[in-house]
Amino acid sequence: MTSQKITVLFAALFLSAVPLASVHAQLSSKSQLECRYLPMIEEGFLRNHVKYSKRDKELENRVVEQYIKHLDSSKIYLVKEDVEKIKSMMSDLFEKTKANNCAFLSDAQKILNQRVKERADFAKTFLGKSYKFDSTTEFSFDPDHKDFPKDSNDANDYLKKYIHFQIANYLATDMKLDEAKSNVTKTYERSIKRNLETKQDDLYSTYLDCFARALDPHSSFFSKDVLEDFEIQMRLSLEGIGATLSSQDGFTVIEQLVPGGAAFKSSQLEPQDKIVAVGQETGPMENVIDMDLKDVVKKIRGKKGTKVRLTILRKDGDGKKRFDVTLVRDKVNLDDEAAQIHFIQKDVGTGKKAKIGVINFPSFYADSRRGGRSSAQDLKKIIKEARDQKAEGLVLDLSNNGGGSLEDAVKIAGLFFKTGNVVKQSSRAEEQGEQTLADEDKEVDWAGPLVVLTSRISASASEIVAGTLKDYKRAVIVGGDHTFGKGSVQSVMPIPANLGAIKVTVGMFFVPGGESTQHQGVDADVVLPGPYSTDDIGEKSLDYSLPPKKLPAFLSKEAYVKEGEGSWAEIKTEWIKTLKDKSVVRVDKSEDFKKVLDEVKKAKERGKVIKVSEVLKDKNEKDKKDKAKKKLSKDDKTKDYLKRAEIQEATNVLLDLIQLSDAKLSPQARN
Repeated sequence: MTSQKITVLFAALFLSAVPLASVHAQLSSKSQLECRYLPMIEEGFLRNHVKYSKRDKELENRVVEQYIKHLDSSKIYLVKEDVEKIKSMMSDLFEKTKANNCAFLSDAQKILNQRVKERADFAKTFLGKSYKFDSTTEFSFDPDHKDFPKDSNDANDYLKKYIHFQIANYLATDMKLDEAKSNVTKTYERSIKRNLETKQDDLYSTYLDCFARALDPHSSFFSKDVLEDFEIQMRLSLEGIGATLSSQDGFTVIEQLVPGGAAFKSSQLEPQDKIVAVGQETGPMENVIDMDLKDVVKKIRGKKGTKVRLTILRKDGDGKKRFDVTLVRDKVNLDDEAAQIHFIQKDVGTGKKAKIGVINFPSFYADSRRGGRSSAQDLKKIIKEARDQKAEGLVLDLSNNGGGSLEDAVKIAGLFFKTGNVVKQSSRAEEQGEQTLADEDKEVDWAGPLVVLTSRISASASEIVAGTLKDYKRAVIVGGDHTFGKGSVQSVMPIPANLGAIKVTVGMFFVPGGESTQHQGVDADVVLPGPYSTDDIGEKSLDYSLPPKKLPAFLSKEAYVKEGEGSWAEIKTEWIKTLKDKSVVRVDKSEDFKKVLDEVKKAKERGKVIKVSEVLKDKNEKDKKDKAKKKLSKDDKTKDYLKRAEIQEATNVLLDLIQLSDAKLSPQARN
């Protein structure tokens, strides 16, 4: 992989942090993982997990499977003999870790290091003077649909095909063959370097994460670095220079500048600039070429008011320009990740127009610190703005929202009805029943027509809001056939001594109709073609996903307001049929949706096989589009967002809904 974006996406539901006090006394103040801590941290998972409470052979086998998957997720390096050897090393692993014996982690890493070196040596030889690029190459890329190679010869035969694929990725950017060969060779050299630099602390972190993922797909271990990124994402703020970075061919590359951040305000940096060295306020500059991205980020981040120096390499015509920049770190608000509203005018015929509000809502963020920012507070303000602007309807876009704060999900669902139950959360103690979370704010912030836009990647908190509003017949759900299907709740619990945190699945959740969204998700009332509508996207396709359950319905009659202030119209079955029929006609005529359907069809036809000839054709177009997007201004990005086929159709459905519903029931619609 030539590009690794440092984007942390969490489909977890964030609950209040609970310290692992019982292990506190046993951990040293030294901020580093040790083998003897592993059983205690495992206990933290097992004491809190909704289903698993003990170590057994099945769990051991799962941990081993996850660890091998981590070592060689693409099945390029290890051969079957290696896999069997590692399985043997890891047998009775729970007994070994209890005895403070973690040698199997280092031994497995040594096997991987040796194989990585062998593949790198083969790649260098294969890409020698006699190398001929073969654009007719086809191979199975999906590791879930192929075995580990039988032996090194088998591995090298596969690697030849994979190398043609890597070369094609570079050639598709108009790079010359010799430069492409050099870049691929360096990729394998960096793999050797990265593996040799793996620290003992990294091995322990990886093991604990594999232990967590053996419980279910959403439990995980947060190292100190991952925990910091998680907290930044939930707070939507950090202290640094305000730039999104990626790793490309050994270079740290500036992807985007955050408006208002130090990098943006300096007017000295641009997207696609390469950071080749970093220095603090005083002291030498440190070369960061081939350095792991997370380590470069650590050097660049820092306290507000401190200085950081960067050496930049920029493409300048046919050559390159090298220069230094000094920036003063500042607080950066990640407003692009916050909820935003856009108003558009829709033609309703006879020369009249309706004002529609489209709310782009990418995550359920929440800063747990006193006075911290939250998505529920932001959305409440946005809805007031919609009322002030006399909007006649709202589209709540959750189509790219992977979840976040459970508390905010409950509050946000409650913005659209009076009071009532939103979600029930089960726990491991079934005899205690479920905990009911309800909206208690009697104000109906928005009583007008409402469409919720979803997709197959709308997950977790998004599914709570969409499912709740559907069950109360408060909104029309438009978009992908169903949402992701993540019906579980996670809690993040910091570990003492600054050793990171555990994220553990503590319960299942149910929407007011009694259904768990687990596996099936929330079905759309009006289905639109979408790029994510494939069978391999969704909770049920993940390793060890928990089974769905069902409860009796727990709808609250207090949610409904039949007349007077705050009254809202329930969605009627006959309305849904009309909305579907009208949407089908528009979608069938839409060239944009035809393109989406063609892409989905191509993806299904390709299946799991990569054709190098198609890489040459498709990647060039994608790269051009990606580069064009990075250069767009904020206003241009907004225009592009509102032009998207699913946004346009969601607003069309909303317009139909406005015309169907009784406007007299909506104070907003009267304005």
